[in-house]
Amino acid sequence: MKLRIRDLREDADIKQKTMAAVLMCDQSLYSKYERGERPLPLELAGKLADYFGTSVDYLMGRTDERTPYPPSKRSPS
Repeated sequence: MKLRIRDLREDADIKQKTMAAVLMCDQSLYSKYERGERPLPLELAGKLADYFGTSVDYLMGRTDERTPYPPSKRSPS
């Protein structure tokens, strides 16, 4: 699966080392996420989606809509 995290990072002119710090991982591990050599954990995908103001589905290439989904109107259970 081709993630869009590299494109988003480069468009924002951010270095891999900075993104690794955001995710609290090594730069080499972050690089493997970008290249698709390691699966991106869901928790980290959520952090990246929040950081870039998009949805996890956009990061994964499942939609071309960059805008995140609106918050749920359901009350917490």
